[in-house]
Amino acid sequence: MVSSPFAVDFGDLPSQVPIFPLANAVLLPGGQLPLNIFEPRYLEMCQYAITTPSRMIGMIQPSMQEGEHDLFRIGCAGRISYFQETDDNRLLISLDGICRFRLVDDVVQDAGFRMAHISWDRFATDMTPDDLGLDKEPLLAIMRRYFEVKGFDADWENIDRAEDVQLLTTLAMACPFEVSEKQALLEAETLKARADLLIAMMEMAIHGEENPHESRH
Repeated sequence: MVSSPFAVDFGDLPSQVPIFPLANAVLLPGGQLPLNIFEPRYLEMCQYAITTPSRMIGMIQPSMQEGEHDLFRIGCAGRISYFQETDDNRLLISLDGICRFRLVDDVVQDAGFRMAHISWDRFATDMTPDDLGLDKEPLLAIMRRYFEVKGFDADWENIDRAEDVQLLTTLAMACPFEVSEKQALLEAETLKARADLLIAMMEMAIHGEENPHESRH
């Protein structure tokens, strides 16, 4: 296999990246995240990132806490693989998920966006994922029920053909879970743990849809 000229080596990952705090928009390694950028500070952030060798932005969720820890500590960096300017002064970009990171600290720049010092140390395996060895039948079965109760359409032919990691990553990013649930999927230590958690979340969502009058604690 010919290596992509745009591939990033783990040892070349930058120690600082601009970060984009955005709830419910989780990027995972190997995933793709399209974004519509319109706020001036984030337009500045994207223009800055495009000029750097890595072209990276760190996606991270707000933690809903006030003060010092207003962001979750774990996010995922993505490389800008596509961008397009629009006539109404927006940027349409696509991020390719590269590797998760731990947020060390961040500083607001003059342009308004936040520049973060980050650590990649815990997540070297993100860039060389093992084969998941997923038993797809149970996942597909629960996925069909989940999509049915949620009223979602799906291209099941393409889903059946999808590789395990691709299917898991796409599902975890696309399903409309709560912020805390999305964060748990992002922080799962292994792909197997993420798959187990995803199945459990879909099962709970199905139960909630089928039993709407049960009290929640």
